[in-house]
Formats: sequence, structure tokens, C-alpha cells
Amino acid sequence: MAEITPRDMADKLLAAGFQRTGPAATVLSDPIADTPMIVTLDELRPYDHDPRVKRNPAYEEIKASIRERGLDAPPAITRRPGEEHFIIRNGGNTRLAILRELWAETRQERFFRISCLFRPWPERGEIVALTGHLAENELRGGLTFIERALGVEKAREFYEQEIGSTLTQSELARRLTADGYPVQQSHISRMQDAVHYLLPAIPTVLYGGLGRHQVERLAVLRKACERTWDRRALGRHLAVDFAALFQDVLSQFDTQPDDFSFQRVQDELVGQMAEQLDADYDALSLEIDDSENRQRALTREPASASPAAPIVPATPRPASPPPAATPAQQAGAPAGPVAELPATPTATALALGNEQSEGEGAAPVPADRDAERLQGHIVSPALTTERLQSIQRLVADQMGDKLPDFETDALRAIPVQVGGLYPISDVWYIEPGLDGPDRLRVHIAQFAREIAEEAAVAEHVESSESGIGFICVTTAVGQTKDFPAFACAVLTLLHALSAARVPAPGLDRERLANDLAPLLRGGGTSMRLSDAGLVKLFRLLRLARRLLDLETGVTSVAPGHEP
Repeated sequence: MAEITPRDMADKLLAAGFQRTGPAATVLSDPIADTPMIVTLDELRPYDHDPRVKRNPAYEEIKASIRERGLDAPPAITRRPGEEHFIIRNGGNTRLAILRELWAETRQERFFRISCLFRPWPERGEIVALTGHLAENELRGGLTFIERALGVEKAREFYEQEIGSTLTQSELARRLTADGYPVQQSHISRMQDAVHYLLPAIPTVLYGGLGRHQVERLAVLRKACERTWDRRALGRHLAVDFAALFQDVLSQFDTQPDDFSFQRVQDELVGQMAEQLDADYDALSLEIDDSENRQRALTREPASASPAAPIVPATPRPASPPPAATPAQQAGAPAGPVAELPATPTATALALGNEQSEGEGAAPVPADRDAERLQGHIVSPALTTERLQSIQRLVADQMGDKLPDFETDALRAIPVQVGGLYPISDVWYIEPGLDGPDRLRVHIAQFAREIAEEAAVAEHVESSESGIGFICVTTAVGQTKDFPAFACAVLTLLHALSAARVPAPGLDRERLANDLAPLLRGGGTSMRLSDAGLVKLFRLLRLARRLLDLETGVTSVAPGHEP
């Protein structure tokens, strides 16, 4: 075989077979980790689902700062798979609009070419981006009520696309909180009313900044008038239905928020209803007012706590009624919550750990002792962050709510802090959004499962739409014979609390009498429920008592609310 010369080798390497035949890469793929990069305004677009519709109230101040100092905090950017342009990832649309204005005005390169942090598009990209924009807008300038409502409505659409089914308001509130934008279920209800019934008629008023309280008054008025209309229109053929009448009347008042008058809306709506129903205006107005009052009683929120509340004594309540008890309470009617009892010197002294309250001349508690006592009230910390707490405070301010301050309240009460799906910061108080049979059952069942998890028997606790919200299920005696004593005791206790009439095979209720003390108190055995489990058991009992009160009609005032 002839030896290959260097020239022959070169000819072979340059032959057609060694030439590139595949497509050349024209665009680099996006980084798979957070990466600093420089982008131009031509490559960057605002986030298209940004909940902010009106210009940021601080727009001119931000613009002046960027003109003088440049971008102190360049926005994070991302890019949807397959798209050409980058988008703002969360909370930077205002700064992007300002940069475009400054570039048009000055043609300075520093406003056109900016350093950004690229963050890869996450798996739940649309939801992460939207909730991020909602949270950042709250922190950097606030949103109007309707902007917030539209943002939450868009989030609901994304969540339903993600899971493939519709969401209840409570589940939507839970998911928003988990994704860093906490909103109460009662607020979501008002937001949906505003989007569905008010926005089509008064967009100018709403985008102009009509607040939550005015929106709530309109929602209550609409529901009260609709009930009255349905009752009086029953069996009659009317030329117009209530939905069209409400829209026609309300649209007449689509003006600037400062000129909007709720009373004029109510007068016009009642007048139109009286004409259509051939009813007396005064009689109709009184009927609607009475319906409004009932609606407000059902949906009202708790009054702000007085400086002395909440007081939850560290020792058991005395058998005799406290001095502040009403005659009805002394007669055996359900007393109001302990958290609403007036502060007595004894209760305050117990809370402060002194024989006298400070109001009676006792020495102030040292700061280091305060910190020690605060930690003593925490069974296990509820997971949160300073940023999440800031968002909660801002949302509460916008909604007109008052958030409980754990560090402050813990020094004059005995609240706890326990993690879980529904963290417990107050065993006794029941929030307005929770104060209904269906929601109570959901929480009760969850606490029962979490208690059962300690004994590794959570699979034997099932939710129920009746009773107090859960049942304990065992299929045969042999199924529980190998359970540890602790597991049997926990499951039997939960079964007894569920008040199930059908006995569960393998669970001996008579033995529970012997197991109850070691289970709750401990004492030389391995059967003691953990501190967190005990707090959850207390909360379960509190909610179950309230549920039974609601269903038997014992009380008409929600616990934790002023009568």
C-alpha cells in the first residue's frame, strides 16, 4: 500500500465530506441560570399583563431620580420560550416607560442600553410573573382597587388554566398567599363584584381610584335591591330586568371619583325601581335599607381591638362567670370569646407575669424579658418573610384592615404561632372569611389530618361535608391491631371528636378514658401529643364549637366580633 503524502492528507481533509452540512445557529439560547446582561430598549418590552393601568402616582419623582442618578435598581428581565423580545419580570414597567421617555428626550446612550439581571422563564412563568408584578406594585406605588381586582382576576384565569378546573374564592386566596401575594377571601369576593357588576358601568370612577369601602357599599346596595326586586317582581312581566336597570342607573354617575355620590346613586336606583314595580318610594326604600343592614351584619369585619385586647388567660377560666359576664352568659348562654373580655387586673397581671398590671404602678417589664416571653409563646414559627409581611401590611392598609401584630399582642395575651397549611396565630379568634360552616369544616379536617400525621395515620382521616368536617375510617379490626398505642389513641380521640355514629372497627372508645391523660398531659410514656399538635387540637375544638353553634342557631354574632 502506497504511503499517504502530506498533500494527499490535505486533499482528503478539504474534501466535501468534511464540510458543514447542518444548519448554522443564528440565535443563542437563553441562559439557564440568573445572568447579568446588557439589553437595549429595542429588545425589551413591558410585561403585557401588568395590573397597573393608570400611571404611577410617583412617576415624575421616579423620572427625576433616573435622569439625575440613572437606574439604582435595574429591573429583572425574562423571556417566554420561543419569543423574540425580553420582558420585565416583575415590577419594572414604570421604569421602562421612563427610560423610553428619557431616551427620546436626550438620546443619551445610558438610557438606551441598560444592565439587567436575566432570570430564566420558570415552569409556572405566567403566575410567577403576575404575582410578582402585583407584589412589587404594592411595594413601590400601590394600586387602585380595580387594578388590584383585575390583577387577581387574571391570576384566577392562570391558576384555572394550570389545574384545568375552576377555583373557589377560598382556594384562590390560598394559592395567591402561597405565591407571595396574600389576599383574604372576603376581599376577593368584593373584587369580583367590582369587576363583574361595577366596572362595565363606572370605569372612569373605578380607574380614578374609588376605594374599597365605596365599592363595598355599592355591592351591598346591589344585592339588597336585587333581593327586593326578585321578591316584588315574582309572577309579574316587567319591561326590564334588574341587571339591566342597575347598569343603566349606575352608568349615569360615571364621573370623577371626587364627584361620585353614593346617596345619589341609591336615590336614583330606588326611584327607578319604584317606577318599574309600581311601588311606593318610601316603602321600597325602607325595605331595601332593612335588607342592606342584614347584609352588612353578615359581611362586616371585626372592629379594631382596644389596647387591652386580646386577653387570653394563661390559667383556666374560673367556674363562676367573670364580673363582666352578662345575665345571659351567667344563665349558661355561650359567652363571647375570651379575646374580647374586658381586661381585668388579674387577667392583665397573668398576661404580664406580674402581680400587678403596669396601670396599677407595677414596674415595666425589661426588654430582654419581653424577648424571652415572646419566644416562650412560639410553639413553632409560622414561615414568613419580611417582604411578605410588608406586602400584607400594604394590602391591609389599602383594604382598610388591621393586621394582628404578634410581637405586640404576645406581650399582653397568650397567642401561639404554629406552622402548617393554616398557621395558627390565635387559637380563639375566628376571622370573618372563615366564619361559615363550609370553611370551618375545611379547616377542621385539615387540623385533624395534621394531628393524625404525628401518629402516621393521616390516611385514615377523610373529609366530610357533614358533621364537623371529617371522619375516621378503618375497614377491619385487623387493620389497627399492629398500630402503636400512640397511633390508636390519636385515631380514637379524633373519631370520638368527629361524633361519628358508626363505630370504627378496631378503635376502642372505652380505652380512650385511660389513654387521654398520657396523650394530652404525658408523664413517663411515649404517647404525649407534641406541643404543636396540642395547639392544633385546641384550634380544632374551637372551630368545631363555632360550627355547631352556627348550625344550631345558638348565636348570631361571630366570635371575635363586637355584638
